[in-house]
Amino acid sequence: MQINRLFEIIYILLQKQNVKAKELADKFEVSVRTIYRDVETLSSAGIPIYMSRGKGGGISLLSDFVLDKAVMTDEERENILSSLRAVGAVDLSAENKTLQKFSSLFGESYADWIEVDFSSWSNHNDEAVLFQTLKTAIFRKKAVMFQYSNAKGEQSIRRVEPLKLCFKGGAWYLYGYCKDRLDYRFFKLRRIKKLETTGDTVEHKAPERVLTGKDYFNEEYVRLKLHLSQEMAYRVYEEFGCYEKQPDGSFIAEIDYPRGEWIFYYILTFGRHCEVLEPADIREEVKLQMQSMINFYI
Repeated sequence: MQINRLFEIIYILLQKQNVKAKELADKFEVSVRTIYRDVETLSSAGIPIYMSRGKGGGISLLSDFVLDKAVMTDEERENILSSLRAVGAVDLSAENKTLQKFSSLFGESYADWIEVDFSSWSNHNDEAVLFQTLKTAIFRKKAVMFQYSNAKGEQSIRRVEPLKLCFKGGAWYLYGYCKDRLDYRFFKLRRIKKLETTGDTVEHKAPERVLTGKDYFNEEYVRLKLHLSQEMAYRVYEEFGCYEKQPDGSFIAEIDYPRGEWIFYYILTFGRHCEVLEPADIREEVKLQMQSMINFYI
């Protein structure tokens, strides 16, 4: 794209005092005439770029040039750099060359005001490799194949057209078209093993947004009503939108949660500080699960 080439030309000229038009044409695989048009475009945008003829001539920038307010405001520049930092966090990579280039273009090092790390506490390297492989497959529109374990622990080989990487609820998901189920599916990255790229081309397209509403995982939700002790106040404030504080400092809290085995795991994270009040069938199931656990310690 021309806009990418224009920024790259500026970056090259910031690194080198003088560059031949032929050198730029060869690098970007375009004609010299196209480079001349790019120079005219940059000049009309207020960039102090000029061409000189003869021996030692070429394309240059004024020696004290940085991409300043003639092109972007301070807020616009900071928004670009902040977005690139966010991309760097998502990229799970220690190096962000794009950020380095734009910082150089802007002529100053902006202070970081936010730091995000989307990687998990464990298996960071495995997760990074998985993420990069899927990202590359999406960019190149290549299908993938992997071993997948569902919530019930059942394993299967899936052939998938990868469309998007999504982050929700503290976990990464691959959204794509499953060629085995003939439908669009979400796949939790932590359950993907033996990932490999195939030679098949991706034919389907993802909608602009896939994380809309709360039913995109096609799960049935149940309304949990819990009694939580005052020791769990910090979690009540963080996780529940509907709660009522009791005179003794405890809480009656309600939350919509996907029906299934994960409900028990979630409730268990509260330990002895949680009692399920409603619905009755979930309360009974938690009781049976806890009794089953006790049998391991008898």
